[in-house]
Amino acid sequence: MTAEPARSAARMRASDADREAVVEQLREAAAEGRIDMDELDERLNLALTAKTYGELAPITDDLGGGPAVQATGEPLVLRGGIHGVQRKGAWQVPPRVLVHGGIGGALLDFSGAECGQRVIEVEVEGQMGGVRIVVPDGWGVDTDALDPALGGLRSKVTGEREPGAPLLRITGSCGVGGVRIRRPGLRERRRKR
Repeated sequence: MTAEPARSAARMRASDADREAVVEQLREAAAEGRIDMDELDERLNLALTAKTYGELAPITDDLGGGPAVQATGEPLVLRGGIHGVQRKGAWQVPPRVLVHGGIGGALLDFSGAECGQRVIEVEVEGQMGGVRIVVPDGWGVDTDALDPALGGLRSKVTGEREPGAPLLRITGSCGVGGVRIRRPGLRERRRKR
């Protein structure tokens, strides 16, 4: 019974973000010396022309570091509603997260999360309560496609992304409540120990 869902997931169409995640993993593997430049060119060509998850997966299977593309599973959806919502502590990060601030706001804390993804697509809708995101040291954050709307974006995330570390690609709208992004504070660091 499990073979059919895996086979159908392999036939699902890959997005540009999925192909870019594989390209990023290949570039990092070349920078670390795990593949040479000829093999990099060959694999990049395969990644950029892949149409399905089944075509993408074998390109990085032997590189380790977790799968660059995860074809199965639904996106994680968090809705703030009236009372707010939090996702923190130990949790498994899917390739795609949708966060709606609602009236009570939303907290998305990656500081204790288990992440095997290279690129995580986070779509936010700040609405009235806003969205707060806590990003571990070394992780990268891309907010170029985020609409600041009325609430705006406040990011305290500085520093370069470490090789092999995940990249959060944040899109959507800040709404009225805004989007706040920061590194873990003292409380999160203590909790992680």
